[in-house]
Amino acid sequence: MTHHNRYFTRAAAALLASGAAIHRKDDPLELLTKSFEDHHKTVDEILAKHSQKAEELQARMFELEQKGARRSMAGYGSGPVSAGAEVSQRMQDLAHVYDDKRAKARIEVKAITSDVASAGALASPDRQQGITMLPKQRLTIRDLLGKGRTTSNSVEYMEQTGFTNNAAMVAEGGLKPESDISFAFKDTKVKTIAHWVKASRQILADAPLLQTTIDTELRYGLALIEEYQLLMGDGTGQNLFGLIPQATDYETTRNLPGDTRFDTLLHAIEQAEVALLPASGIILNTSDWFAMLGIKDGDGRYISGGPLANVPERVWRLPVVWTNVMPAGTFMVGAFETAATIYDREDATVELGYEGDDFIRNLLTILGEERLAFAVKRPEALIHGEFPAGVEE
Repeated sequence: MTHHNRYFTRAAAALLASGAAIHRKDDPLELLTKSFEDHHKTVDEILAKHSQKAEELQARMFELEQKGARRSMAGYGSGPVSAGAEVSQRMQDLAHVYDDKRAKARIEVKAITSDVASAGALASPDRQQGITMLPKQRLTIRDLLGKGRTTSNSVEYMEQTGFTNNAAMVAEGGLKPESDISFAFKDTKVKTIAHWVKASRQILADAPLLQTTIDTELRYGLALIEEYQLLMGDGTGQNLFGLIPQATDYETTRNLPGDTRFDTLLHAIEQAEVALLPASGIILNTSDWFAMLGIKDGDGRYISGGPLANVPERVWRLPVVWTNVMPAGTFMVGAFETAATIYDREDATVELGYEGDDFIRNLLTILGEERLAFAVKRPEALIHGEFPAGVEE
């Protein structure tokens, strides 16, 4: 208090020098001394109060650091803590430590990236609907043929195998000539095309789209094999007896020097007409057909009409279908609807069921199956052959 006393002494001396009357009860020195003592006491109380708050804040901050370390070691939940979550947690921790709204807490925020350890988990992938399917082959053969149905396991039919026509002019009272017609009894068996896949009951229940996809793929698989069998089946075992193995061979003696593929097809159409079985269509290999579409004349003009022409897919007025099943370099001209008939016993179906230990394994067997018979009744109405080697398009 020595410095205060010096200050008070100077104040008293100044009062005396001014000639002011000094009364004991209003002694300025005592008044100043009392005022400064009260002020000093107030300052000490404020400092003591703030010192206590500072110690409490320091202890609380130490506790927060310990909690942060424990959360870091424990993984702090299932993912990284966001900056927003950290701010919220720090503010809650500070709320009951100090009422001063200006209180601050230091928060470390690292660079936010799309890495899994950073903010990557917050970005949800954009899942597109549907499934990108494999390409499907063009199927054309069934649409060309006659259609029928059967409720049996075989189809029987009579086929005319010959006709000896002895019709002649007869004189009155003369003996009339006898002609001969021969028949043969034939039958074709109903054959089965089938395949299956397995799938868990859970995935079929959780992803209904998958069941539709499986259904579509199984049906397409049946149709693809059917296309091959109708055209190429050799009739052995469980194979159908198809068009090509039973067709009449193209008469190569009809070829002329300089013939193009169009000329070869014209000769085959003529062969069918001579046999009294007019052709109704043409089957070509896919690549052969598109090569023919690209043919140009001597002036560089497309004979098919060009890339922008909207012309029917016809050759010599007959409709053309193309398929990858037809071997390259070959063709077939025929009266298809008259010559051959499909007899459907069971249309393509897809069924679900248990097989073996499927039940205890929560599996389902998904079966695709169809049954049909196929009869080529007029083989002479189908002309099959090869384009001459080296022939121009």
